[in-house]
Amino acid sequence: MRKADTQIPAGSYATYAVVWLALVALLGATIAVAKMHLLVRYSVLAPLAIASAKAGLVLIYFMHLRYEGWFLKSMLLVTVATLTAFIALTFVDVWYR
Repeated sequence: MRKADTQIPAGSYATYAVVWLALVALLGATIAVAKMHLLVRYSVLAPLAIASAKAGLVLIYFMHLRYEGWFLKSMLLVTVATLTAFIALTFVDVWYR
């Protein structure tokens, strides 16, 4: 392999700055939702959705997942789908007790 083939392509500083600002905004949204008193049934769903968005940004931009091949992306998708199913089943179990 040539040296150029092994290097990870990097995004621009402007892209990283925008992603970082989005993460800071999502942090503010997390704090705001935590201070709100939502219905007890739905008090976990909003922070969980915000945390998922933050994790997605970190995975795509800071861990360079957007430059990986389809196999790694599909394996990550299967893993996240399985984790989501377990969390959903846990919520369903708690809601209907």
